[in-house]
Amino acid sequence: MSGRPDARAAASQFEFSGEVLDLAPHGGGHINDTYLVTCEALGAPVRYILQHINRHVFRDPVAVMQNVERVTAHLAAQAAGQPDGARRALRLVAARDGRKWHVDAQGETWRAYCFIENARSYETATSSEQAFQAARAFGGFQQQLASLPPPRLHETIPDFHNTPKRFVALEQAIAADVAGRVALAKLEIEFARTRQAITGNLLDAGLPERITHNDTKFNNVLLDDKTGEAVCVIDLDTVMPGLALYDFGDMVRTTTSPAAEDEKVLSLVTMQFPMFEALVRGYLETAGAFLTAAEREFLAFSGKLITFEIGIRFLADYLGGDTYFKVHRDGHNLDRCRTQFRLVESIEQQEEEMNRLVESIAG
Repeated sequence: MSGRPDARAAASQFEFSGEVLDLAPHGGGHINDTYLVTCEALGAPVRYILQHINRHVFRDPVAVMQNVERVTAHLAAQAAGQPDGARRALRLVAARDGRKWHVDAQGETWRAYCFIENARSYETATSSEQAFQAARAFGGFQQQLASLPPPRLHETIPDFHNTPKRFVALEQAIAADVAGRVALAKLEIEFARTRQAITGNLLDAGLPERITHNDTKFNNVLLDDKTGEAVCVIDLDTVMPGLALYDFGDMVRTTTSPAAEDEKVLSLVTMQFPMFEALVRGYLETAGAFLTAAEREFLAFSGKLITFEIGIRFLADYLGGDTYFKVHRDGHNLDRCRTQFRLVESIEQQEEEMNRLVESIAG
């Protein structure tokens, strides 16, 4: 026995339509284990997504699911009656005990969603139109959740985007050097330390608290196979109170560069200005009505800060022995860190022009 959570046993605990014919790993997420479940109902295939929530990352999976249940219900209610409304929000599948999640005999937490057909996610954006669509979707996501009634959502990972605390964690990882890797990352450590002064800029700016996604990678929005239109925002585990610019900043990080998040050839990593312009236009089209002047002012900066923050998180995890992000090769987290830091440099080289663009569009 490997001790790996039993996905097939978990699948049997959900109210899927028909008999389970197939269950296979799906996607390439860093944190949770995801499976595509295929059932047969009335002679036709029906597909679902089954996920095992990583309780080492999400220490309170029930809190995660309480957030997800509220958010999906709110989004589905707003999508009702819209064209293609059933595909505009994730829909949870009930477990056999009536809850929207299942806890197995080992204490592992599972959930299931209806599979959204004829749409897919992409690891990188290949056109400014894709960037526009993603930003429009994430901005609309924030706008829709602005009307979510109380109580306040749980903080599923406290201080998730608290960059000063992330920097403290990096320094602790450097001091501990539990994996003996500090000597291999001297240049990256120096890069981080020379930029420590920017870590508190968003938190010190007096920006309002919003309900935010907090993980707006380009691959967390589904695009329609035929039209290319953004259909649905996915991966809701980190939806919680936060700053709107956390979301926009992560869009800049994951959408403006043509390179993969772990690209080894750093010359391929660059902040493409047309992609940034598409993000600004798409995001402001849906979120612009509720953003404050201060939030608009920091739009360009947020891309640099969140890219830097994720870079120091990859670096800290590398130094700590790769305990948070899944790795697939030696030095994987260090490669990820270097990619983020190269993107920070590219943003710094264009930051003034980026600010002028935001001002002209938001003006």
